[in-house]
Amino acid sequence: MPSWNRGSGLRRDEVAQLAGISTDYYARLEQQRGSHPSEPVVAGLARALRYDLDERDHLFHLAGLTPPPRRAGAHVRPGLISLADRLTDVPVVICTDLNEILWQNPLAIALMGDHRSYRGRHRSVVWRWFTEPGLRAGMPDEDWAHNSAAQVSDLRATYSRRAGEQDVTSLVEDLLECSEEFRELWERHEVGIRHLDRKRFLHPEIGVVEINCETLLTPDADLKLLAYFPAEGTDAREKLDLLRVIGTQDLHPSP
Repeated sequence: MPSWNRGSGLRRDEVAQLAGISTDYYARLEQQRGSHPSEPVVAGLARALRYDLDERDHLFHLAGLTPPPRRAGAHVRPGLISLADRLTDVPVVICTDLNEILWQNPLAIALMGDHRSYRGRHRSVVWRWFTEPGLRAGMPDEDWAHNSAAQVSDLRATYSRRAGEQDVTSLVEDLLECSEEFRELWERHEVGIRHLDRKRFLHPEIGVVEINCETLLTPDADLKLLAYFPAEGTDAREKLDLLRVIGTQDLHPSP
């Protein structure tokens, strides 16, 4: 097995936390003990160690796995994370075009909870929005209809751009089967990524936080950086400052 922590400058526990695995499991990987890691684990480690695509692919080969297609997919370029790291006073999220959250800064975790450790179909926020009612506790119920429509129009844009690709097709088919609300919205044929949207998060400690969500796309449009700026004329700035003090305590209900 490879030297997983080559030149990262991170402690073992930091790499493990960023990759969404236990420190003990990561230690076993470093010591070349135990079973070979799965594809999600290797992808998580490549993100945590900020590998570029060539380094990521080499890591997959060393683990005895076939690298993913050379679309960015679930891999975040180091430069994108470096940019996001500099936005310390606003919540920032990096996700795929299927709304699978790959990276959050500490303030985003404090505001909306940690979404990085989900696996399989549940990695997609749009899947959980329509199939796990508990997720909606993080947003005022009067905003649910707007967010549902936004999720569906965003997914349809991806579906149109990547027509026929299995990951997109299977997600849409499963949602059509599982959610009547999704079916009704999908039949409207509304399409479009909302590059700027007003959102309200409902935090269990500080209440409603109203923000403007700015969406920045990578050149191939398969990764999105979402930056949440305080809405003008609200107390969102003060509440975000308070969240930075509170930190990432586990204050969010489990879906």
